Amino acid sequence: MADLHDQRILVLDFGGQTTQLIARRVRESGVYCEIHPWDISDEVVREFNASGVILSGGPESVIAPGSPVIPQAVLDMDAPILGICYGMQAMVHQLGGEVQAQASHSEFGHAVVNVHGGSALFDGLEDHRLEDKSQLDVWMSHGDRVETLPEGFSLVGTSANAPSAIMSNEAAKRFGIQFHPEVTHTKKGADILRRFVLDICQCDGLWTPGNIIDDAVSRVQEMVGEDEVLLGLSGGVDSSVVAALLHKAIGKQLTCVFVDNGLLRLHEGDQVMKTFADNMGVRVIRVNAQKRFLDALAGVTDPEAKRKVIGNLFIEVFEEEAAKLKNALWLAQGTIYPDVIESAASTSGSAHLIKSHHNVGGLPSEMRLKLVEPLRELFKDEVRTIGMDLGLPPIMVQRHPFPGPGLGVRILGEVKEEYADILREADNIFIEALLRHDLYHTVSQAFTVFLPIKSVGVTGDGRRYDYVVALRAVETVDFMTARAAQLPWDFLDEVSRTICNSITRISRVTYDISSKPPATIEWE
Repeated sequence: MADLHDQRILVLDFGGQTTQLIARRVRESGVYCEIHPWDISDEVVREFNASGVILSGGPESVIAPGSPVIPQAVLDMDAPILGICYGMQAMVHQLGGEVQAQASHSEFGHAVVNVHGGSALFDGLEDHRLEDKSQLDVWMSHGDRVETLPEGFSLVGTSANAPSAIMSNEAAKRFGIQFHPEVTHTKKGADILRRFVLDICQCDGLWTPGNIIDDAVSRVQEMVGEDEVLLGLSGGVDSSVVAALLHKAIGKQLTCVFVDNGLLRLHEGDQVMKTFADNMGVRVIRVNAQKRFLDALAGVTDPEAKRKVIGNLFIEVFEEEAAKLKNALWLAQGTIYPDVIESAASTSGSAHLIKSHHNVGGLPSEMRLKLVEPLRELFKDEVRTIGMDLGLPPIMVQRHPFPGPGLGVRILGEVKEEYADILREADNIFIEALLRHDLYHTVSQAFTVFLPIKSVGVTGDGRRYDYVVALRAVETVDFMTARAAQLPWDFLDEVSRTICNSITRISRVTYDISSKPPATIEWE
């Protein structure tokens, strides 16, 4: 089989909120791609050896001092280039055209682009026609606009507020579009990106679930050899897919360690053991470490410190279990691509650390075990797809994400056994209600957060002074951006009443309506 990574698209990130969507659309077209910050070195660009380059949008103005620029190595290469929004403006600015600040002519939201003349990227694509012109329904989000095209470029499309909405240099295979093809509001957006990577860049579309599995199995076998591998199995989607993938790759060389750390959801330990040990034939060792984790977390209130404590203890437990095995030299993790992106800072320091993920930022610097992370290149939807292909049951694959540190980062401040017990019960009521009302699969992630504060309440004629929990449910495609789910008011009222009536230590229930950004999905 051909190497799935030989043909690949470089997506340069200029700080746009939808950069991950660009990458997902490229992957959906069957082509591997990677996201890198705009300030990567020319050497890295040359070593990447891209089949094509996509320049993302971004919040800056290309004419402002110190604004992000396209690496010179990209402009010097022969591979096709597609500039999107800021990416188009950066191409114009650096290739000798003119970009002007036109706040009074900005475009945000739906727009219609009239397509003029021929272009390999747009021929035959239209949403409707006006006389002899093809028209596209697109999504715009820009303040500055292109006034003069660089030498060698032709005008291909215009909109009401963008006299240069599409430009192309057909001979050099360089294209610029002022709108965002990665969002669903641009009706032909997926077709445009697919045409760029498959037709213009001449990639073969090898990035398919079956090929991804075969490639991952081959790589794991080559990396691990005859060694044994330990997997920290949480029961979440990512670790479950890793378990199935590693079981396919190395069979009995895999031992899963399920750490019952006291920070799991209600009855989760028993469910995980039953699913994997009884139904899948995977070897699973259950380690009861609740007291050990809670003792280590006593007095720790900072979220990053909690993640480090939990991550270090996980590794200690894994290494203790590994020492009992003859040849266990590897630790497997369910790290996925958004974890890597969100935990990394750009080479210039312009990307700020939001939080360290358990899989990529909570591990000790010195470990005896070597890491194997077969999902590290995949987005969440890709993980779910290959999980189904590996034969995992839908109820497992479609389960909402659960953070590596578990309830440790859903209990604000210090973690106590009492808090964890209260939170488990409340969260179970919320999730069971979502399932019962057929709402669970309409949201991307839902959970409950414990707030270490007390609020006055009333039961009958008596006064209550007890804890507060917050319900959180979000809708998202890539988990990089998200909005609060608009759950029915009657549903939220039912859940709130059930929690307060069933759990005597809770006096008040709130609902978190914050979007990401500015908030994150998890509270810590």
